[in-house]
Amino acid sequence: MRHFTTLFFLAATLAFADVSSALADLRIGVAAEPYAPFTSKDASGKWVGWEIDMMDALCAELKEKCTIVETAWDGIIPALNAKKIDVILASMSKTPKRKEVIGFSDSYYNTAIMIAGPKGGEKDVSPASFAGKTLGAQVSSIQSAYLDKYFAKTSTVKTYQTLDDANADLAAGRIDGVLANGLALDAFVESPQGSCCEIKGAVPYDAEILGEGVGLGLRKDDTALTVKLNAGIAALAKAGAFDAISAKYKLNGKLITPKP
Repeated sequence: MRHFTTLFFLAATLAFADVSSALADLRIGVAAEPYAPFTSKDASGKWVGWEIDMMDALCAELKEKCTIVETAWDGIIPALNAKKIDVILASMSKTPKRKEVIGFSDSYYNTAIMIAGPKGGEKDVSPASFAGKTLGAQVSSIQSAYLDKYFAKTSTVKTYQTLDDANADLAAGRIDGVLANGLALDAFVESPQGSCCEIKGAVPYDAEILGEGVGLGLRKDDTALTVKLNAGIAALAKAGAFDAISAKYKLNGKLITPKP
């Protein structure tokens, strides 16, 4: 009888654990500031954008209940490793430096890194063309690292908590250029605030700094979740979901997404 009771208790405990795991939220860490066209809030305060749609499709594919957790960009990796969130969804490039402290899913998009500046003048993104000028980028980003390596010797490099802050200084004429994700800069220059400015061009690729595309950030020991997310990304690619989401935001041909 005692043996039976023990087995019954164990079976009930395991069954409860399975149900709890299935119903548990997957906490998705999203950088708190807007990063159109990938993540931003609409007038009602709801998170929208290309990455949000991709994550909704991925969570539906995996039958996971996902909850967005707003997290400061420069604290998003510590929040992941402190288990405050389970996944980073923040256009995070898979760089060798970041891979030292976190893991990544397979890449789900890639795009060029560009410089925006005032309209007029030459479209030259060489360090020589910005000698004596000031360039901005978001703090703790691959773009700020790129500026430090290639532009800091001849230009002033200024970092900002958010890309919006850098763009605001560019629009106000307080800096001469912003280095960022090309599609995020497209969204800026096409906005009323960014009517002052234009895309000057893409900077040369540096794998060590710019990485190998954008992936979901995960804790290194979350191997089962990594495998599950990779399978989901592959399933979305096979179903044509990436193309459909890109079409919704008029981004087809502007970013590289997984293919079946």
